[in-house]
Amino acid sequence: MEQKPKNRPERTKHMNAKSKARGFTLIELMITVAIIGILVAVGLPSYNSAMRKSHRSEAQAALMDIASRQQQMLVDTRRYVATVAELNTTVPAKVSARYTVAITLGAGVKPTFTATATPTGDQAKDSSCAPLSIDQNGTKLPANCW
Repeated sequence: MEQKPKNRPERTKHMNAKSKARGFTLIELMITVAIIGILVAVGLPSYNSAMRKSHRSEAQAALMDIASRQQQMLVDTRRYVATVAELNTTVPAKVSARYTVAITLGAGVKPTFTATATPTGDQAKDSSCAPLSIDQNGTKLPANCW
């Protein structure tokens, strides 16, 4: 019977373990990249839509604040004002970065106003809800976006 050297079985075990833990194959990496690509392609439009809705909500809150201040101005001075500055407030930076906010006064005997937020930049892609507006009666347009 021939004897095997003592260190040889350890060396064989070590080499077998090493050869099995070689890393990822190119196919495995390509499958992983493809899966990530699909997830991004599906998730990114959904994320952008959620962000537009969030920005729209901020604009709605700003318009509600303007309408409230206009009502207080009518009580105090018996008239509405044509600018946000005259209401002693400013449009929040988050809103002014994505919307142009304007106040339009009516020309009749009865005082009226309409506050409008028109989307700009990437927010303009939210075209089904553009522009947002509220008037002195609390009428909010487009109605399905409030």
